Amino acid sequence: MMRSLRFFDDLAQTIASHPPMQLGVVYPCSVPALQAAAGIAARGLAVPTLIGPAALIRQMAATSGIDLTACHIADVATPEDAARHGVQMAHGGKVAALMKGSLHSRIFLHELGHHEGGLRTTRRMSHVYVIDAPQAPRVLLVTDGAVNIAPEIDMRRDIVQNSIDLARMLGLDQPKVALLSAVEMVNPALPSTLDAAILCKMVERGQITGGILDGPLAFDNAISPEAAACKGVVSPVAGLADILVAPDLEAGNILAKQMTFIGQAQAAGIVMGMRVPVILTSRADPVPVRMLSCLVAAVMIRHGYGGNPVASMDQCG
Repeated sequence: MMRSLRFFDDLAQTIASHPPMQLGVVYPCSVPALQAAAGIAARGLAVPTLIGPAALIRQMAATSGIDLTACHIADVATPEDAARHGVQMAHGGKVAALMKGSLHSRIFLHELGHHEGGLRTTRRMSHVYVIDAPQAPRVLLVTDGAVNIAPEIDMRRDIVQNSIDLARMLGLDQPKVALLSAVEMVNPALPSTLDAAILCKMVERGQITGGILDGPLAFDNAISPEAAACKGVVSPVAGLADILVAPDLEAGNILAKQMTFIGQAQAAGIVMGMRVPVILTSRADPVPVRMLSCLVAAVMIRHGYGGNPVASMDQCG
């Protein structure tokens, strides 16, 4: 049964009366990145500072008919320098959030995670997709499909906690978390099932808080009550999952992109565990994904995540 996609519209209403945040857009040297920045400013979500080569940015905008009058531009020559400058702006409180433009993720993440000048916290950074798909039973969070390749158990604990924290900021008071594997029984030959069992014990010991965990769960019995009943899986999470924790980056990335490109989902993506919200877009992401990701970042800031330098629209030019 097809659902009406209202989640992001309803989310936008929660911040409609709040002033726009300051947003650093790192190396936005592509038409989609500039279109997104202009759209974000037009919707009042943020006042973007475009961090990159000013002449190229203005030329691309003029050629494509993109109005950047509501944006600042910080003239920085290279992707590496742009990433470094964006992190410095976040450190100095000049921007409340960062968005990746058209530079490679590796360059962006390197500066974010730098031990001395980056935006690291005691929490491991991880990526969360927020996906509203018409054929899904509810809005789903998928993690981690972009940052941690093959996380060890301590990293997985942070991945789970980061996703729970985000879900709660998005209005899910006690999200149900499915620890995905290929099967729902613990199998010593399948490491993801052992990790799931350990993570569930961590919940019992208070090492993970704020959500209800179960796993291992296969995707079908995490999403479908009928599949869970058919397999005899009795669980407070089975068939009702809000958060899907993939066993590795490949599984999380493929799952999220299937839902977006084939399932026609509305999607946003955010990096958690940093000092400020970080929007890690793919260079192939369309403009709506970038704008919805900014919306999620703005909601995070409203809930007190990171700093919040309030923008003054009359400062833009």
